[in-house]
Amino acid sequence: MNRFFEENDTCSALEAQYNAQRIAFAPIIFQTARSMRDLGVLKALYEHKEGMSVDALAKETGLSRYGLITLLETALSADIVKQEDERYFITKTGYFLLNDPMTIANMNYNHHVNYQGLFWLDKAILSGKPEGLKVFGSWESIYPALSSLPEDAQQSWFRFDHFYSDSAFPEAVQKLLALKPKRILDVGGNTGKFSMLLAKSNQALHVSIMDLPEQLALAKVNIQKEGLEKHISLLPANVLSSEHHFPKGFDIIWMSQFLDCFSEEMIVMILSKAKEAMDENTRLCIMEPFWDRQRFETSAYCIINTSPYFTAMANGYSKMYHSKDFIALIERAGLTIEAIDDHLGVCQSLLYIRHLA
Repeated sequence: MNRFFEENDTCSALEAQYNAQRIAFAPIIFQTARSMRDLGVLKALYEHKEGMSVDALAKETGLSRYGLITLLETALSADIVKQEDERYFITKTGYFLLNDPMTIANMNYNHHVNYQGLFWLDKAILSGKPEGLKVFGSWESIYPALSSLPEDAQQSWFRFDHFYSDSAFPEAVQKLLALKPKRILDVGGNTGKFSMLLAKSNQALHVSIMDLPEQLALAKVNIQKEGLEKHISLLPANVLSSEHHFPKGFDIIWMSQFLDCFSEEMIVMILSKAKEAMDENTRLCIMEPFWDRQRFETSAYCIINTSPYFTAMANGYSKMYHSKDFIALIERAGLTIEAIDDHLGVCQSLLYIRHLA
């Protein structure tokens, strides 16, 4: 585990005051940076390494001098551009805003999914409900709403979700196949991406996806497109229902970025249900991005700052977890961790769990 963010009060009072102003104006900086990206300003500066005047930028982008100067001066204060004489140049920060896949996924997700709803974060903290979700409609949580979200929000949500999981999927598949399973239960399988990768990697393997009916509708379309209906079954279920029980007979029960969608008590309840369906040969394999087990502080920063989304938008009660807090929940459910593999893909850890009587 890494000790991120433990020595973060070492700046001077003047520096601290400046940092506070950067936070106070952060929404303006965010929207300025996004606008410069989406309106082609960053692209123009990136393509003109010799720098560009305001007039040259206006000609290339079709934007007014007023609009450009407004964006450029704010960008100058945020280290997104630099100025030499009358020319503007893109900085390293500007480069990442324009080209870095992680930054693009994060920015689109925060703009299209979170930006308006986070206005109600304080109300969500007080009520324990996703008060910001009202910007998209009357839903109790975001998950049944995913298939009904506006296209930009839906695409940004899935791109964000998949960015942090997809890079780990190939390695995770190989680790699961090394356990020589015949039947795998993919709990919270979402669009079916992981299950399809499993099925394609081993034709003798059968995978069942257990998820909400609304999510399975998306998975079904993808599975049919790939012609994998014989290899993947769909099990509609609400794991929070008191009447729901996990099906038995699986070699592996798989959960990827699933349990962070629930409160601590819900996680213990879900794990206890999984335990009831396990025998001495069953492994429960959980993949989660724990912020304290990252290689780099950048990943830890991104993961930690996803938690307010869960509070204001997703459901009002879940979050991204520190590994010691998550492990304590597994132990409360009466399960035992065999091993942990860290650093799969961008940020994932894989937990191998047994039910030892």
